[in-house]
Amino acid sequence: RRADIVIAAVGRPEMVVGDWIKPGATVIDVGINRINKPEGGTRLVGDADFASCSEVSGAITPVPGGVGPMTIAMLLKNTLLSKTFNK
Repeated sequence: RRADIVIAAVGRPEMVVGDWIKPGATVIDVGINRINKPEGGTRLVGDADFASCSEVSGAITPVPGGVGPMTIAMLLKNTLLSKTFNK
């Protein structure tokens, strides 16, 4: 509740709730979990409960589509760099 930046990477769906977040804090949700929908099928959620955290936080990354594209971009960059330096 005192942190300005919260990185949720616990491996449990929607574990981090809005009551834990300092008003105006930034929440970076790294988790990706597949849960069952009540009407059938599944959906992807993060380790932070998006609905309750977004009411309190100043900024929050969505799941899916939050840190995933950044991870892919950095992996590709590092792959290109490793090819350049390992000639």
